[in-house]
Amino acid sequence: MIIIPARIGSTRFPSKVLADVMGVPMVIRTAQAVRELDSITIATDSAEIVALAEEYGYRGILTSTEHRSGTDRIHEAARKLDLPADEVIINVQADEPFIEHEVVERVYRLTKERVGREKILAASAYKPIDNPEADDPNLVKVVTDENNIALYFSRAKIPYPRDHHFNRYQGHLGLYGYTMESLEHYCALPPSALEEIEKLEQLRILAHGYQIVMTEVETESFGIDTPEDLQRAIRKHLL
Repeated sequence: MIIIPARIGSTRFPSKVLADVMGVPMVIRTAQAVRELDSITIATDSAEIVALAEEYGYRGILTSTEHRSGTDRIHEAARKLDLPADEVIINVQADEPFIEHEVVERVYRLTKERVGREKILAASAYKPIDNPEADDPNLVKVVTDENNIALYFSRAKIPYPRDHHFNRYQGHLGLYGYTMESLEHYCALPPSALEEIEKLEQLRILAHGYQIVMTEVETESFGIDTPEDLQRAIRKHLL
C-alpha cells in the first residue's frame, strides 16, 4: 500500500499539493508516478483533495487537521483502512511529482526484507549530493554506519570535514517504508527533543533507540518547497 500524505496548508507555498505540474495537480502527478507499484491512497486534511483523488481514480481519506507530521497522517489513514500487521506501507511525499518508481520499489523491497527485524522500524533512502547542495538546510543530510543504518539526520552539513575537502554527502529522500506493525509502534513513541530542535520527525525513531535502514539510490527528483523549486523541477524534467 502506498499512502501519500497531502496537507493543504504550506507556509512557503500555499496549497502546494494542488499546484499545476504540466497540466495535473501536484499530488495527482505524484500518485501517477508510482501507480504501477501498488494500490494508492491519498491521506489529507482537505475535502477538496479527497474529491480530487476520487476524480482521478484514487482513494482519498479525510484525516485530522491536527497531525504533527505526515507519518501521523498516514497512520490514521492506515487504521481507517484496517490494514493487517504485516502490510507494507510506503509513505511517498505529495511534493515529489517526479519521483522515479524504481526508487520507491527499492524502498519497498528493503522494507519487506528488513523492517520489523531486530530494532528496525522503518526503511528509507538517500542520494549522493555535493558540497553546495549540502549547504541547503531544506535538503536533509543523513550519516550511516557500515551496514547502511542511519546514525543521524540533520539540516546541518554532516559529517563536518575538519581536516580535508569532502564532497560526498548523503541527501535524505522524504520516502519511508513501514509495516503496519512498525508504523503503530513508531506513532506510539512520544516526540523527542532532537525531533523538535531539527524539525525532523524521523529523529524520534533514533532518539528512542530504534533504527532506520537506508539504501542509496540515483534520482533526479527532489522535494518541492517553493514555487521556484517547482519551476526548476519542471525544467529539469523537460530537458
